[in-house]
Amino acid sequence: MFPLFDSLTGKLTDILDQLQGKGKLNQEDVEEALKQVKLALLEADVNYKVVKKLTGRIKEKAVGKEVMESLTPGQQVIKIVRDELAEVMGQERSELELNSDLPVIMVVGLQGSGKTTTCGKLARSLEKDGRFPMLVAADIYRPAAIDQLEKLGDDLDLPVFSDRDRSPEEIASLSLKNADQYGADVLIVDTAGRLQIDEEMMNELVRLEKRMSPDEILLVADALTGQEATSIAQEFDEKLGLTGIVLTKMDGDARGGAALSMVEVSGKPVKFAGMGEKLDKLEPFYPDRVAGRILGMGDVLSLVEKAEQEMDQKKAEKLEEKIKKQQFTLQDFLEQLDEVRNMGTLGEILDKIPGVSKKIDDLDLQGDEIDRIEAIINSMTPRERANPKIIDGSRKRRIARGSGREVTEVNDLLERFNKVKKMMDNIGSLRKRFGSLPGGLGI
Repeated sequence: MFPLFDSLTGKLTDILDQLQGKGKLNQEDVEEALKQVKLALLEADVNYKVVKKLTGRIKEKAVGKEVMESLTPGQQVIKIVRDELAEVMGQERSELELNSDLPVIMVVGLQGSGKTTTCGKLARSLEKDGRFPMLVAADIYRPAAIDQLEKLGDDLDLPVFSDRDRSPEEIASLSLKNADQYGADVLIVDTAGRLQIDEEMMNELVRLEKRMSPDEILLVADALTGQEATSIAQEFDEKLGLTGIVLTKMDGDARGGAALSMVEVSGKPVKFAGMGEKLDKLEPFYPDRVAGRILGMGDVLSLVEKAEQEMDQKKAEKLEEKIKKQQFTLQDFLEQLDEVRNMGTLGEILDKIPGVSKKIDDLDLQGDEIDRIEAIINSMTPRERANPKIIDGSRKRRIARGSGREVTEVNDLLERFNKVKKMMDNIGSLRKRFGSLPGGLGI
């Protein structure tokens, strides 16, 4: 789950679970639930106009005869809420439109929103898609902005065009002229920001836009900003004609309402979500999937896509069969640790599986912790890995000595494994609630 929505997710799932628990619904049931939904959205800092429109549309559909007479009215209402949440956020994934001979992406936003890091993330994403981007350092005002972009270029092994002695407009023109020299087929322009919107800043951005005729003008907005983020988007759009939004710090712990309000208020799609500082922490924004995750339904499609990119497919198929048969063992857990390193923490992976997102707070494994777990499991016998229930006190002491760890760490591993196994064993039962899950997991 996006941590940004954790509080909202908890409240909405509790409200909607109450509806599911009722055999039949009447109009009063729906209206009472919608009052609670409205309050939860307002407390999450969703724009009040958006809340009014959203709950109005939900009520109109939820109190219809088809829903009330359904054999599963609670599930029908949940589907309506999910669909309307997705509609508020744009309904469908909005791709980058890079159609000119030398596409230009102009990245704008306030200082501190994460523009420069986002430029690096976009470059990484485009490179994975077969492009060869060049970063353009058009922020000549913020101390170390050019240095930061050049460091990102070094990390990515991509060219960075900069000139500390020229104006942003001159840099823009020269980058267009010199792109061929570097072999670049797309330019990503890092522009200057301010602590707040001012006329000088906007005028410079307008001049840059006229000079470069960008295919995309992306506003980088800090998702933790709150309601102010929507007005920022409107002001940038009035001056520049935004094509999309990148929401950063989606891994933060604010209330998240601004992220739900941005599309409805600004009329511009959210194209990406920044999930951390690392260059691979930029996720395409799928409104329907995010809506599902907000309601605790997971995001199996994103999990499948990531697995297809990162996992050994033969191992994945073998694991799939084990999960189906409820035969997930410590040996399987060990074999998956390298895959976990590629795909993210175990918590991030399990988070995308419906029904488990609220139970994974202590399952994030990464770095040295994975190394310690591997050492402990490698100190077990094949029989112990296949059947951890036989690991008693004396076996734990032997395993601890063999791995150079403490008995408490062995206990912690077994406790974590039991939680994961329980979740894996329960995945099959999710068909009853959500139907067949899509994609390569086959569950």
